[in-house]
Amino acid sequence: MRVLLIGANGYLGRFVADRLLADPAVQLTALGRGDDADVRFDLASGSPGALTRFLDAVHPGVVVNCAGATRGGARELTRHNTVAVATVCEALRRSGCGARLVQLGCGAEYGPSQAGSSTAEDAVPRPGGPYGVSKLAATELVLGSGLDAVVLRVFSPAGPGTPAGSPLGRLAEAMRRAMQSGDGELKLGGLGAQRDFVDVRDVARAVHAASLSAAQGVINIGSGRAVRLRDAAAVLARVAGYGGALHELDGPPGPLRATIGHPRSEPDHAAPVAYPYPDGCGSWQQADVRTARDRLGWRPRINLEESLADIWMEAACRI
Repeated sequence: MRVLLIGANGYLGRFVADRLLADPAVQLTALGRGDDADVRFDLASGSPGALTRFLDAVHPGVVVNCAGATRGGARELTRHNTVAVATVCEALRRSGCGARLVQLGCGAEYGPSQAGSSTAEDAVPRPGGPYGVSKLAATELVLGSGLDAVVLRVFSPAGPGTPAGSPLGRLAEAMRRAMQSGDGELKLGGLGAQRDFVDVRDVARAVHAASLSAAQGVINIGSGRAVRLRDAAAVLARVAGYGGALHELDGPPGPLRATIGHPRSEPDHAAPVAYPYPDGCGSWQQADVRTARDRLGWRPRINLEESLADIWMEAACRI
């Protein structure tokens, strides 16, 4: 099976590439903007015609799109998350390769949900910010394209390679700084939000399964369990061996704030980190993952503690 992977150098794409390369039946070609791609192509600025010619030359059986942007203004998010997918869909329609499309969507497309509920694929999407809007628009383009296509709505990915600007990445960095400075107190804010974390290696397994399946439409990929960020912080402290006290700053869920290593005479507050949690999903999100089980034969295997241990291992290397 010849697979064209778009965005192989991204956070999710690296693990998808590793998973596909481990399958001896897969011949993988990577397309992207970086120098490490087999073929350099920018979906946001490249023409569908140019991509069509490449598809006709390579003739893949499956196209996996992991490319996209998670931060930036509305214009940049639209270019990289929506216009780029429109280019892929149009190129596939024009091409004679007949490839199946596996598109990576995200849980942010659903927007805020009721506490205690599990969001299924038939929920009406109401994204709470430009990131979710740009990803939802991409999903609608895929679903309306007439292609053999499936969209995997990935909830909150975690594990090795977690970006430093993500909630768990910021937690690990704050704890690393506290341990490096010998600070016995770690003051954090914005830990009330509850998210459905799924390990990136489990996401890669889901992409592999979707590539081999005939499933179409939207399929949620998550753990099926919401975890409060303050609970994740406690687990991370245990994994890291941090013996200091964790103090949660008052305030509603929002950007992670940390006061680390300051004299006790200073006020117990800190300026918010500039990069807020990008998903616009409010205080609660939990996936209903029964469709993935039934249509892909997929279940998450890696628990959050293992994901956090891998996040910490990378953070600890910076001490």
